[in-house]
Amino acid sequence: MSAPLPDFPATAAGIMLPGPAGALELAIDLPEAELAVPATAVICHPHPLHGGTMHNKVVTMIERSLLELGLATVRFNFRGVGNSEGEYDEGRGETLDLLAVAEWVRAQRPGHALWLAGFSFGAYVALLGARHLPLAQMISVAPPAGRWDFSAVLPPPCPWLVIQGEEDDVVDPQAVYDWIEDIAEDERPNLIRMPETSHFFHRRLMDLRGALKNGVRANLPAKA
Repeated sequence: MSAPLPDFPATAAGIMLPGPAGALELAIDLPEAELAVPATAVICHPHPLHGGTMHNKVVTMIERSLLELGLATVRFNFRGVGNSEGEYDEGRGETLDLLAVAEWVRAQRPGHALWLAGFSFGAYVALLGARHLPLAQMISVAPPAGRWDFSAVLPPPCPWLVIQGEEDDVVDPQAVYDWIEDIAEDERPNLIRMPETSHFFHRRLMDLRGALKNGVRANLPAKA
């Protein structure tokens, strides 16, 4: 008998959600009531084998930015990270983890637009999962083109923002630009290049916040 699914909390909370390889650890945050719009964002963290968790500072800055725009946010730890059960699965299982979280959000918040964001490895997983989800907005921060096989990545059929640091020391910025250049012109993302910015946005996190908010503000749903 499968475990019952938890309800979406009415206040900020951490919960455990049944996932494909065991329980997944989630952190849910809600915007100030006067800012709230009918949209919920799921945010994916960087590589599990290199210290990536839902508490990564870039992930939490993405979360903060979206909360300030009025979205509810759902961060989660991929399998084998933190209190999430299971083992690292090279992106395949992690995509299934994402889909389990996203489908739960859709079931719990049927009137909400679904947004999806990811940083580094999390951006790769988010793009793999995007083809299976009715997204209203995709946000890719430092997508690891050139480090992972992007041949299975399809442009999401929704507004799409890519933010890339020009001095990224993990992901080759030119590989990201070349990948985007190879996408059909009418399917390409809105690309924001951040000068003097490393992979983890050292000393540039507030600039990331501004770039993200300005990059998606026009796509916010109207307040309910």
